[in-house]
Amino acid sequence: MENRLRLTTTIEGIRYLANQALAFRGHDESVDSSNRGNFIEIIKSIARMNIEVEKVVLDKAPQNAQYIAHDIQKQILHIFANKVRKTICKELGKNKFCLLVDESLDESGKEQMAIILRFVDCDGFIRERFFDIVSVVDTNALTLKKEICKVLGNNDILVENMRGQGYDGASNMRGSWNGLQALFLQDCPYAYYVHCFAHRLQLALNGAAKDVKVLWRFFSMLTNIVNFVSASAKRRSELNLIRKVELNGLLDSGELETETKLLLQEISDHGPNQQFRGDAEIFQAKTQDIVSALNFVDNTKMQLQDMRVHGWDDLFCSVVSFCELHGVDVPDMSARYMTGTHRSCQQKDFITFEHYYRVDVFNDVIDCMLRELNDRFPKQTVELLILSSALDPRNSFKSFNIDHICKLAEKFYPADFLPNELKDLEIELRLIRLVLTLPVSTATTERAFSCMRIIKNRLQSTIADEFLADCMTLHIEREFANSITNASIIEEFKISKSRRVKF
Repeated sequence: MENRLRLTTTIEGIRYLANQALAFRGHDESVDSSNRGNFIEIIKSIARMNIEVEKVVLDKAPQNAQYIAHDIQKQILHIFANKVRKTICKELGKNKFCLLVDESLDESGKEQMAIILRFVDCDGFIRERFFDIVSVVDTNALTLKKEICKVLGNNDILVENMRGQGYDGASNMRGSWNGLQALFLQDCPYAYYVHCFAHRLQLALNGAAKDVKVLWRFFSMLTNIVNFVSASAKRRSELNLIRKVELNGLLDSGELETETKLLLQEISDHGPNQQFRGDAEIFQAKTQDIVSALNFVDNTKMQLQDMRVHGWDDLFCSVVSFCELHGVDVPDMSARYMTGTHRSCQQKDFITFEHYYRVDVFNDVIDCMLRELNDRFPKQTVELLILSSALDPRNSFKSFNIDHICKLAEKFYPADFLPNELKDLEIELRLIRLVLTLPVSTATTERAFSCMRIIKNRLQSTIADEFLADCMTLHIEREFANSITNASIIEEFKISKSRRVKF
């Protein structure tokens, strides 16, 4: 009973520290130390609150049965993490899943790969579960695939059940011939790759900014200004004081309100059209499905095209008002502007300022953004998403189209439907589960890296990779970790211990 009580105390200490992403070890864990580290200090805290625990733990326990050694902590933590992964595997079952993967350097400079599983559980809910983080020697696609297959194989997860892949746009991930998505497609031809929508839009903006020289110069100058101000605490303080005075003036004059989400609410209530108001409402939602994301892209393209045709006058008026308010000179837009290009050796190309800013800057930026959006959303992905929109449940399945659904099944998921099942597709729900496994973004992997930097920080840059992976599993999937009983941990722990020790 004393052995069980000591071990239970250790288990609860590990559960708490892992859930809260706190360091286990202390700089000096000796008996004479005033701070022996989080793990031992929390054991001491539990002992102070429970007389029975105080009688048997730490210094009052036998030297060979304290159950506080570093190896014991690792062993119990590993048992915890394995139980969490088994719970996730049970939740997944034999259902189809999508693989979300990303890599990042940790504090010690090691390349770490986060593995996330996205699937629809038996109750019909979409789940994205952090499954593991693996240290890789390089980011070569073959290396990544080998490590992923090892993790999946060790947990009896079949690669052939993969129905989606969600990565960033790096060449080692999205490459059509040797990228990670292409390698998995060789084993599972229906594991369609979806480039993270958030990354695509960001890359589209970056591409447009780099292609248009005046835009690139603007953002370069803006970066220099931000770096100049940020480098000095005095400059930041002066800027904050100036901005505070400006905001107070705007508030006093009634030009600025402080209500949360005021702008989006204003667009939602009084926007120029119903579609635009609907987008404002969706942008405020906590979650976005794949159909909504596709609608965002289409609406963005339409609004950019509309801005190109009709938006110049309103933008120009706003710019003039801004310049007049801040004392910036506005050139005569009808005056001639020399571009510096040559139509011939004898004649320079003279155009007006309005033509330059409207055609060579305004239209050029919009054209670049449209090109980038078209490039970032390839034909196959767009077709898959368009067909998927037939399963959009909004407005009582207003977009329901049986021809699109049949084409979706026949073209993209032929291995999952028998010929006779295609005939009954109108009443089948299996296709919905397959479509729901497709990711919109890889935000979960980014959150995993945020967690990694909390656990493996500058003060803990030497912790073992397996220790990091187990801690992250418990911290991210704490819902499962908290449901694991102490008795089940003890049962697995005692298997590896000498039979001389009784539990």
